[in-house]
Amino acid sequence: MMKKLLIATHNADKVKEIRGILTGLDLNLVTLDEAGTFPPTVEDAPTLQGNALKKALEAFRATGIPAVADDTGLEVFYLNDAPGVYSSRYSGPGATYASNRKKLLSNLRGVPPRRRAAQFRCVVAFVPAAGVHHIFEGKCTGVITEKESGEGGFGYDPLFLPDGFAETFGEMALDKKNTLSHRAHAFQAFAEFLRRGGW
Repeated sequence: MMKKLLIATHNADKVKEIRGILTGLDLNLVTLDEAGTFPPTVEDAPTLQGNALKKALEAFRATGIPAVADDTGLEVFYLNDAPGVYSSRYSGPGATYASNRKKLLSNLRGVPPRRRAAQFRCVVAFVPAAGVHHIFEGKCTGVITEKESGEGGFGYDPLFLPDGFAETFGEMALDKKNTLSHRAHAFQAFAEFLRRGGW
């Protein structure tokens, strides 16, 4: 019998990536939208791990279904690791993918390529039962480009050029991105945990 796993996010872009990464595992994946209606998690923790765990815990408590959640941040070294935990709301209330990218480019205006190094960092929290949780992390290093390239992916993807590649995440096919991204590394570690019988 397939185990049911709740992907604790309302972000359809994240769900698409996570489903792709977890393909091949004997799981019945359901989303928050499919599991029922309950208040969205307030992501007010000061760390990615704190937010990921809060989302997974609240989803598990609301549904009783083992839940997995992630929180992801883009850390630009020139900006002292900003936007970091505030990545999704970098441009303030009502932030959109486009407004966040615009603010990041503005804050890096005139900064030379050699000083635009950054990393995406993803923390995954898995809550299989009351009082139990597991944490997994993934990173991907690269640079922030001086203009947007590509219409794929989401968030900051059109601005992020991973080390060793000639195309941004926004230009990459999803299956290629899912072999090297921060979220791929974190969820691959989670998948390996499941394959080893961790749950």
